[in-house]
Amino acid sequence: MTDGAPRPMRADARRNREKILTAAVRVFTTEGLDAHLERIAKEAGVGSATLYRNFPTREALVEAVYRNEVARLCDAAPALLAQKPPTEALRAWTRLFLDYVTAKYGMIDALRAIAAQGSNPYGHSREMIQAAIASLMDACTAAGEIRTDIRPTDLSAALEGIALTSAGTEHRRQAERLLDLTLDGLMVRR
Repeated sequence: MTDGAPRPMRADARRNREKILTAAVRVFTTEGLDAHLERIAKEAGVGSATLYRNFPTREALVEAVYRNEVARLCDAAPALLAQKPPTEALRAWTRLFLDYVTAKYGMIDALRAIAAQGSNPYGHSREMIQAAIASLMDACTAAGEIRTDIRPTDLSAALEGIALTSAGTEHRRQAERLLDLTLDGLMVRR
């Protein structure tokens, strides 16, 4: 009785996959993309066979890590809005955006190589990120806390510029100062 739909993953398999993705971000960020996949498996607390069953190639792992990081970033917007006032949620999300770009920056060459082979690791990431920014800005606008003449694409461009010029952990303080300057410029003057 198969209809062609993939079987849902067992809970333990989902947890193992998530542990691998989380470990891969840490290892790739600290050791670079040439890090041994066995190192990632060990960091995740799984066997090499489990890693390769989920991600048969390094490229498959890198693409999955990237897509997972985009999803985490975008999923954080509604969660932050549920926990914090809108401007605090926006400020916290921009810090997560820096984390995302730092992780992506470490994988950029591999992502380009994957794209050159015909895959599209970026998929709908830009649209997903724009939607997350728009939801945060809409909440801030509804609360009367930010200017109404700034579009989500404007903030996105500013965030990308800050992240690109300040990518990497050694520039984190500068990036956060630039984020604060940008966000302060969005605020309604009272």
